[in-house]
Amino acid sequence: MTLLTNPSHPGEVLAELYLAPLGMSALALAKRLDVPRTRIERLVKGETALSVDTAMRLSKFFGTTAEFWIDLQRAHDLARARDTVDLSGITPLTAA
Repeated sequence: MTLLTNPSHPGEVLAELYLAPLGMSALALAKRLDVPRTRIERLVKGETALSVDTAMRLSKFFGTTAEFWIDLQRAHDLARARDTVDLSGITPLTAA
């Protein structure tokens, strides 16, 4: 199993692989998705996590799946947690 050590934030993927090639702004996308402008702007800046609602809207608009977007967020969250969560006080369960 390969772990991504530094997966991209879904907002970075959105900005670089979808918005930039289309020449589309966060504001224009927000209008097309019928969401507040700040939701997409903050997502693209990496200031907020991707919600399930936004994942569903992005998947419908771009012809992807909601799972694609949620998996990007999950991978990003897990990578950040691996860097910050202290598990040293937990002893793994062993068979008797």
